[in-house]
Amino acid sequence: MIPINTTLGSALQTLDHWVILTGAGCSTKAGLGDYRNKQGEWKRPQPITGQVFRSDELARKRYWARSFVGWPHFAAAKPTDSHSALATLQSQLNAPTLITQNVDQLHQKAKHQNVIDLHGVLSEVICLDCNQVSSRESQQERLLSNNPWLSELDAAYAPDGDADLDDQRTHNVKVPNCLMCNGLLKPNVVFFGENVPRERVQACFEALDAANGLLIVGSSLMVYSGFRFCRRAQEKNKPIIIVNSGLTRADELAWIKYDEECGAALNNANTEISGQRDWVFG
Repeated sequence: MIPINTTLGSALQTLDHWVILTGAGCSTKAGLGDYRNKQGEWKRPQPITGQVFRSDELARKRYWARSFVGWPHFAAAKPTDSHSALATLQSQLNAPTLITQNVDQLHQKAKHQNVIDLHGVLSEVICLDCNQVSSRESQQERLLSNNPWLSELDAAYAPDGDADLDDQRTHNVKVPNCLMCNGLLKPNVVFFGENVPRERVQACFEALDAANGLLIVGSSLMVYSGFRFCRRAQEKNKPIIIVNSGLTRADELAWIKYDEECGAALNNANTEISGQRDWVFG
């Protein structure tokens, strides 16, 4: 254990080789909303589940209408201080693997290396029948071609490219099918109620098993798909450091918790680590 008043920069330097796990708190400053408040409770209705998307045609049409409106804002998002700070931290410390629960690819845009997109990426669309992957931009163009009136719609943006759209015409949306097999198309992400692909989880476990500690940034960990890595770290006696503004599911498992805004905390840590190295090697 380390003293509770230890700075984040000093705490991170007590170990070599970290795995980083990130959540929505890294992306909120990019204008991308999150689902939970600081107490870990839902801020809005739970998103559509994978089962409903597959089985309910009207719900699927409403999803694609909302997604059409929300996608341009989502796709235009830029990396925040948190993303940039984590990319710098990767070069400051031995932290080769970053696992993110986000689907926005902002870590890659910030030049972070070796990112595992635990829940997939919203920039892709996958056919549920033949597994053909296509671009979300292509889906956007086909939706507009089939439904020119969609361009008239406007709504408040919601998390993960969604929008709070209330328009009775959504039941008329003509959703394009797969160009290869005419199968059902779905965003290439893990919806609520779905399982993360086993091989993806295994890759995360292998990265964590090879590391000496787990750094959590911007996640309440209320969803088990992320929390499982805290359980794994605990089982392997690997220290956990949490940087998150608000309650997390793993607070009792943490070696130390920094209840702070992610970007500021990480930038301060980078400054501290860089300053110490300049002092040592200058």
